[in-house]
Amino acid sequence: MKASVITIFPDMLRGFLGYGLLEKAVRNGLLHVDVLDLRAFSRDKHRKVDDRPFSGGPGMVLMPDPLFRAVEHAQAGQPGRVILFSAYGRVLSQRRVKELAALEHLVLVCGRYEGVDQRFIDECVDEEISLGEYVLMGGEVAAEALLEAVSRMLPGVVGNPESVQSDSFYRQDQVAFPQYTQPRSYRGLEVPEVLLSGDHERIQAWRARHRKTRRMKNEANR
Repeated sequence: MKASVITIFPDMLRGFLGYGLLEKAVRNGLLHVDVLDLRAFSRDKHRKVDDRPFSGGPGMVLMPDPLFRAVEHAQAGQPGRVILFSAYGRVLSQRRVKELAALEHLVLVCGRYEGVDQRFIDECVDEEISLGEYVLMGGEVAAEALLEAVSRMLPGVVGNPESVQSDSFYRQDQVAFPQYTQPRSYRGLEVPEVLLSGDHERIQAWRARHRKTRRMKNEANR
């Protein structure tokens, strides 16, 4: 898979890609990430990419020309699905992550300031994605989250495929269960006896019961 990320802070993405399984995925050729500096596509001698909105209002808006040119550059060799990270987009789900992981090329556009020129959205953007009902300073964190989630679905990125298939939300209504490791007793807190029993049928039943309990507890705390 290829991902092209358009941002005014390319070093944020490059640093992020240097760690963990993402770094291994890139190094092993399972994921190719092209980080594009939006300012490199500005025609302004000061590399300006934003301006004040018509009709007034607070903040600045990313101008259309650098965005159009950046996306055209990203798609020159290989067309891809253009995603803009926006507070008004569809909230990202594991189902959508799996769908996106099946594509060959994603073009991820990181917004900044008060938003981007609507003409760019109308003409170039295939979908808008949000991480939730809150506002970030820019799309870089959202792009990083999507890259992590999507790369986890790519064959060979995670060493044990069962780790992916047991992820929360991998299947509808599938959520995690409590996990324990050594020591068996810590500060008077004990590992549930059933997990030490070796009885796989009892363990699976226990995990099924506690998946539901854990989800209900999280919902009750909202």
